[in-house]
Formats: sequence, C-alpha cells, structure tokens
Amino acid sequence: MIFESHAHYDDEAFDNDRNELLLGMRDHDIETVINVAASLDSVRSSLALAHEYPDVYAAVGVHPSETLELNDETFDWLRSKVLDDRCVAVGEIGLDYHFLDEYPDPGKETQKVWFEKQLDMAKEFNKPVIIHSRDAALDTLNIMMKPQYRDLTFDMHCYSYSKESAKELLKLDCYFGIGGVVTFKNAKKLIEALEIIPLDRILLETDCPYLAPTPHRGERNSSYYLVLVAEKLAEIKGISYDEAVRITCENSKRFFRM
Repeated sequence: MIFESHAHYDDEAFDNDRNELLLGMRDHDIETVINVAASLDSVRSSLALAHEYPDVYAAVGVHPSETLELNDETFDWLRSKVLDDRCVAVGEIGLDYHFLDEYPDPGKETQKVWFEKQLDMAKEFNKPVIIHSRDAALDTLNIMMKPQYRDLTFDMHCYSYSKESAKELLKLDCYFGIGGVVTFKNAKKLIEALEIIPLDRILLETDCPYLAPTPHRGERNSSYYLVLVAEKLAEIKGISYDEAVRITCENSKRFFRM
C-alpha cells in the first residue's frame, strides 16, 4: 500500500469532505498519511487529526514564511508538542526566498534563525526533519551541513532543485519527497535529478491540496492521486508500479521510524 509522506488535510480546502476522504484512504490503497504542520495553528489541527484517525500521524513545525509567529514563549509551546505521541517528525521547516521582493518579512536572517532553532529541537527530541526549501538551495544546504546537524535525518519535501544539488544532499543521506510535479510537462529538471537519486531515498507525497498531478493539474489534490505519481516514478526508474509502491512505502517507514 502507498505511504503518503506529506499532506495538509487540516487545510480549509477539505472542510466539506475531510472525514469522508480520510476514512476512505485504505479503499484507495493508502496505508498511512503524515499531516504536516506549517504554522502554530496547523500544529494544533494536525495533531488533532492524528489523534482522531488511526492512520494519520503529524509532523510539527513552522514553515519559514510563518516564522514571525515564533518567539521564546511560542517556541516553548512548539517544543512541548513535539513530545506528543502522534508526532513523528519536525516539519515543515526551512527557508523560502521566493516571495521576498513582494513580502520581505520574515527576511532571510529571521528564517535562518528559526530554521536552526527548529533543527536544534529535532536533534533534542531525536526526530526526523521535513525540509521546505524554495529558491534557497545554497543557504539551506549550508545550514544542513553544519556539524551539529550531521546526525539528523532529512526529507527534502517537494524536491525541485537540480541533479547537482541532489548529489550534494545525498552526501547527507537525505530522502527526497516526490509528488505531482513529476508528472508535469516542464518537469525535465526534476526527472534528471530522479535519474541519479537512488530508489531507497524516495518518498511519495502530494502536498495536498496543492500540486495535483496531470491530468488533474489545477484541481484540488488528495492522496487518492498518488497512484499517478507512483506510475510516473516506476516509468522513470524502469520498475513495476508494485515495486515503486513497495519501495517508497518501506522508505517512508524507515524515515519516520514506524
């Protein structure tokens, strides 16, 4: 069965049918879902879903674009939530420089400070880390390569960088989250990277409700569409669909220590 390594079912896009979707996962060959937080509010809602649905687990963290929420008090609260027995990772955390011209806060230095503090938190509680990195490849890699973080296990969520960056990240034994983008017509750079990324380092994800695969591009995404991602991965790697599902599921269980 398929392991969904990155979803946002607490998003308002699922307000009308969230329960139906989550209860129907196994009917669509989805074994496990990791609901990933991006803000303090979504830490609460992700953990709530994980406690309500037995096949859902949570990742706890604050997205770089939301780091203005963090201060000493809120960070202490965040640290307490990592101890929840339904929390299996810290994430999604990292750096996002994509909108800095339009929205300059939080700036690069603020993002870096809270990225490192959350990495310290992951190290303290021995949790794997889900990394969000957009238009910030070098700064992200430089922080991840710091000696104090060498024992951490990283998942590069929604990987979008080059095969050269992938080679550097593989030196850190990173995992790579692959979703609907791999089915897009303009996915040449990602496919080139996938050709050199070992199968045992690939996780399937949707980032739903975003990034639905072709032919559903532009629609609301859900884990039900992961079959299309697995089919494309199997095509790229020259393996069967069943092998792609089995191997990525094993990878996810290893990454999340489940």
